[in-house]
Amino acid sequence: MEFPERVYTEEEVKQAKALIDKGYKHEIQIIGNAKFTEKVKKALRLIKAADFFDFFTTYIRSIKEIDGLTQLRQSEASIWTNLYAVENPVDAASLFIQKANSMKEFLEGRLYYGGEAEKRSHEKRKGFLRELGNKSMEKKVIDECERLLKMWSESSIVY
Repeated sequence: MEFPERVYTEEEVKQAKALIDKGYKHEIQIIGNAKFTEKVKKALRLIKAADFFDFFTTYIRSIKEIDGLTQLRQSEASIWTNLYAVENPVDAASLFIQKANSMKEFLEGRLYYGGEAEKRSHEKRKGFLRELGNKSMEKKVIDECERLLKMWSESSIVY
């Protein structure tokens, strides 16, 4: 059985979920210009460093450069994002993990958007940053993880 080209109908979702349950992993495709591609690769290296790459490749097939706002395209198992969003590799990596968590919940048939779902995905993102900060040997990466976690803990946004 092959991963469906799109994940839209009930049957396609079931097929995708069945493959994932058997251990299927995507080979990540990066679609964009050279600068975008290099920045995404930096973020993916951080995802590997934090031991989240298996999780990520389970749910995301591609990362595509667009001109608009970052979004998860569930029907494509793809993250559409812009160059600005991948400028900071630590922040981009955590955003990618957040989107992968939303894709996971979509495939599990859980409500993957809205307040409670956003809270769960945000917690996954913060957990990733904590792990990356603990596992990284680069002071710059550790400092950025701490800065982002502090920023979110001080934020007035409540999920």
